[in-house]
Amino acid sequence: MNRSHEVEYCNLELRFDRRQIQNLIRELIQEGYSLYWNESEHQFLISVRTGRKLLKMRFQRTQSRYKMVGDYLVKDEKLAFLIEKLINDSRGHAVVKRFRDRQVLIENIMFGEIIRLVEVSGMEHRIIFQKRPQITVEDMIQAYKSKRAEHRAGVLRLEIDYELALLHEALQEGRSEDAEACKQKLAAMRTESLLLEL
Repeated sequence: MNRSHEVEYCNLELRFDRRQIQNLIRELIQEGYSLYWNESEHQFLISVRTGRKLLKMRFQRTQSRYKMVGDYLVKDEKLAFLIEKLINDSRGHAVVKRFRDRQVLIENIMFGEIIRLVEVSGMEHRIIFQKRPQITVEDMIQAYKSKRAEHRAGVLRLEIDYELALLHEALQEGRSEDAEACKQKLAAMRTESLLLEL
């Protein structure tokens, strides 16, 4: 690719176990990146040096698992490839914007698969690809019988409780930015709970 290779990763929804994060660190080291990592009670942070820039990848702890949070602008082709491998391997969700010359390619990824690809040139945008939902009667029956929603509802309740505790702590300590971030996460969780009909 050319030197102007630039990719932005937004709205990441990737969930990992500790082993997957360790594998990512191992791959980064094998690719020759200079990095360090830090773990606290609430998050795992990997700082990767790319040229003069330092990219901080944040993984928020939720019980025994981790969730990648934040938006990332990556100008390094190999690092972009590793992040995309991470999205694919974790079957995660993301919006990926690829900046090339005067165009932006926007990929909407769900469960590690591209569901929509849009090309933006100036004021014009063109849908290159859009996956059509293919729902069969068997899928509907499976969804009706599935216990996944009940399981997710239980996990979501715990995540809401945790986020409320973080919000309370942030408000008590006067950390307004952290409090606002918690409120935004809680709003998204509220929407999901309404969809799950909690």
